Amino acid sequence: MNPVVGEHALAIAIVVPVYNEQDAIESLHASLCRVIERLPHRCSIYYINDGSTDRTGEILEAMAASDTRVTAVELSRNFGHQAALTAGMDVAEGDVVITMDGDGQHPPELIPEMLQQYRGGYDIVLTQRIDRDQPSAFKRWTSAGFYWLLNRISDTKMVPGSADFRLMSRQAVDALREMREYHRFLRGMVAWAGYRTVILPYSPPERLGGTSKYSPRKMVRLAMDAAFSFSLAPLQLGICLGVFFLVLACLEMVYVLSFWVRGRQDLLVPGWSSQVFVILIVGGALMIVLGFIGVYVGYIFQEVKRRPIYLVRTREEKDGDAPVSERETEAGDI
Repeated sequence: MNPVVGEHALAIAIVVPVYNEQDAIESLHASLCRVIERLPHRCSIYYINDGSTDRTGEILEAMAASDTRVTAVELSRNFGHQAALTAGMDVAEGDVVITMDGDGQHPPELIPEMLQQYRGGYDIVLTQRIDRDQPSAFKRWTSAGFYWLLNRISDTKMVPGSADFRLMSRQAVDALREMREYHRFLRGMVAWAGYRTVILPYSPPERLGGTSKYSPRKMVRLAMDAAFSFSLAPLQLGICLGVFFLVLACLEMVYVLSFWVRGRQDLLVPGWSSQVFVILIVGGALMIVLGFIGVYVGYIFQEVKRRPIYLVRTREEKDGDAPVSERETEAGDI
């Protein structure tokens, strides 16, 4: 547990993963600077360029060359949002680490309140998105359904609507850095860690520019990572299906024996349709179970290869009056 923090100045690291955010990044940086300049703390900003293909990298390099608070880390390719967040937590130094998205929908103005909660003794300050005016009913329903299902099949309980906009103590960050699984769902990993947590609701502002980078395909992939990483329910479902068909087989056996006991064997006319129906049902259930097993085996295969979670291509920062450029290949090992 994080002890109650006094009024001494803190070292705050802000991690911002970005992907093709050339229209939003400068406005976001200006908003961040307005907030942190009013704080009595030493703040650093780590921008993680997750393989952007637009001018995002050039803009970040210029920021790093002109602002000593900025470190720009460029990954070798697009590894995904969760890997970029991991890269930021790996390089961030400070008493607390704040993670937020680069599209402007995580308001920097909430940072002082997050720090106030941290001073109250909380290791993790989560934010909960309250967006009743969200135009897409489909996205609202699918999000609610996802958290409802995940909280019922998993022992790790997660806050519905929670975002990757959060504050973490150094102890909590160090704990997350020890979790090097390849398929990452950081919201679940933070909840699994179990540190003292408080929730701050917020209403997201409009995007500063660009479009959402979370396509339906990426959302499905993240949901699968969450379900298969934090629950064995799919395999347990296979066991339940097996028990169900075993019960049906027993009932069928009792039904057939009843004809022999009553001497009415002549009524036992084999039925083609019923046989086909049973075969299709059993075959479909077996394919589903084998599919679940295959997914788990695939996850295990990717873990045992021990490939890095991400690779760093460049790191740009300004040291005093001279910019420092480190062009190296760093790995987030698993």
